[in-house]
Amino acid sequence: MTATPPPGELRSQLETLTTEAFRPELADVDRLPTYDIARLMNDEDATVAGAVTEQLPRIAAAVDAVAGRMARGGRLVYAGAGTAGRLGVLDASECPPTFNTDPARVVGLIAGGPTALVTSVEGAEDSRELAESDLAALELTAADTVVGVSASGRTPYAIGAVEYARARGALTVGLACNRGSALAAAAEHGIEVVVGPEFLTGSTRLKAGTAQKLVLNMLSTITMIRLGKTYGNLMVDVRASNEKLRARSRRIVAQVTGAEDDVIERALAATDGEVKNAILVILAGVDGPTAARLLAESAGHLRAALAGARARADG
Repeated sequence: MTATPPPGELRSQLETLTTEAFRPELADVDRLPTYDIARLMNDEDATVAGAVTEQLPRIAAAVDAVAGRMARGGRLVYAGAGTAGRLGVLDASECPPTFNTDPARVVGLIAGGPTALVTSVEGAEDSRELAESDLAALELTAADTVVGVSASGRTPYAIGAVEYARARGALTVGLACNRGSALAAAAEHGIEVVVGPEFLTGSTRLKAGTAQKLVLNMLSTITMIRLGKTYGNLMVDVRASNEKLRARSRRIVAQVTGAEDDVIERALAATDGEVKNAILVILAGVDGPTAARLLAESAGHLRAALAGARARADG
């Protein structure tokens, strides 16, 4: 296991972090009425989006790089500890139902493994070696991307993941909430969303956690847009795994095509419920297998497949 800094040294490190700073003006917050506490927290939360705005150029550059790797078959892997790790696992787990991705394409790693999702695993975040073994188990390649997530930007697990990945030629992104962080410095793409001291001193599940969630939303969502997983702002790659999603699938096909319900049902039946394919069947007047072939030739991009179908019809 990675050696933990002596208590005095660790305390000195934490005292330099904005996310650990004490807010003397909030020292008597426990004496306030509940409404006033809620208002103060809400005021704090309202500053987070502005902090993310400052990092948009870096976020956009990271997204373009991630999308380029994933378009060539690479994976997106999040690695973090505690709240940061849980947020990465959450984002990864929501990609299959939202974008119909293979669960192995977007992966969330948390220090201490699945148990750490609900129970603190002491010491796991302090181990670079644990991050290395977790990534080695994935058989990481140069086609992949690893995003290290850490509010402090000093978590050994996240830094170890990024350093291990970069040494193997993988794309690396470091997401932290302190300026000049070791994590951002270790990564090819450093993103530092500086949200300032927390409402509760050092409780980085608050503003820092919100900031990390916003950035992870952007990384995965815009990457999937670039990969053709949407048509405009419609989730045309949604996986219809329950009644709500099946209803959403029908609604999306209707929004794009304007077709009647019976036409939509026939198109979805002919394409095994695949929304993009059903849209092609209706708008391009092709059968299910042809729709699948057009999408394959267009790397899954519906706009390109529609344009290709129209070009063939005109030719």
